[in-house]
Amino acid sequence: MASTSGAVAVMGAGAWGTALAQVLAEALGGSGAPEAEIRLWARRSDVAEQINATRYNPAYLPGTKLAPAVRATSDAVEALRGVTTVLLGVPAQNLRSNLEQWAPLIADGATLVSLAKGIELGTLMRMSQVIVSVTGVDPSQVAVISGPNLASEIAQCQPTATVIACSDSGRAVALQRMLNTGYFRPYTNSDVVGTEIGGACKNVIALACGMAAGVGLGENTAAAIITRGLAEIMRLGIALGAKGATLAGLAGVGDLVATCTSPHSRNRSMGERLGRGASMQSALEGKDGHVVEGVTSCESVLALASSYDVEMPLTDAVHRVCHRGLSVDEAMALLLGRSTKPE
Repeated sequence: MASTSGAVAVMGAGAWGTALAQVLAEALGGSGAPEAEIRLWARRSDVAEQINATRYNPAYLPGTKLAPAVRATSDAVEALRGVTTVLLGVPAQNLRSNLEQWAPLIADGATLVSLAKGIELGTLMRMSQVIVSVTGVDPSQVAVISGPNLASEIAQCQPTATVIACSDSGRAVALQRMLNTGYFRPYTNSDVVGTEIGGACKNVIALACGMAAGVGLGENTAAAIITRGLAEIMRLGIALGAKGATLAGLAGVGDLVATCTSPHSRNRSMGERLGRGASMQSALEGKDGHVVEGVTSCESVLALASSYDVEMPLTDAVHRVCHRGLSVDEAMALLLGRSTKPE
């Protein structure tokens, strides 16, 4: 691959990273010209080779033909050479270890974009904080993308919207232009905290929605879980300095509704299997290498909430099911048995 400042690197060839690589290729012209080159880094060399040979990524985004501008590689040096915009699409709990290897390869002044949704275990850092901690870049160089963005639907060019949050409005607008297509509509926002908290917490609430569906509960229950889930997400977000309007928008309500209701949501599907009686081990084994972020996030989100004295009963119930051996039936009884109080 030729070195060019016009290239964009997407570090992570999972479903979300691959879908955004295709969006970038289309938004930037998709002609395969150097100025529109999209470098897609894959952890597995066989995935990179298959993408380049067939134009498909069957392991993570089957059925979607990728534009010629998307070129895959398993070599981080090759992916990052001369690039000034880097999208980081690895799972939340793997971001630090990967970034420690990549940081020396990233160009000075580059815009670093987090695609991951989670809170780091142990440090309780949001992903933008992990990026700043590892790379030492100014926080204004870090953006996050979050919203109701199911990769499979984006790959089918179904209309969706997303939020690009960055404290530097110029970088946010530049990313907005890079990603704007007829079906993918990015909005800009300066509230990085709110955008990240909405993305991290919604996976946990989606697990709860899936569990309720798995035990046979209906739409009333789902609506209650989504609404009360939003209430606890807003409590945590506001305690951390987020804006309520952010969590009432695409990065909050939008992402929450999509993830809690879609059969394509890995977190909802995981919860549903647990609700039907599957063990944690067997439910996770059915994911074919796809990460279910909420299983880990419930632990770090709950710890973060505790450190700010924020009550999150749904998150607590999901955590007990995933990590403390509580049955889904017991978790539902626990939630329904809580004392009544004003909304």
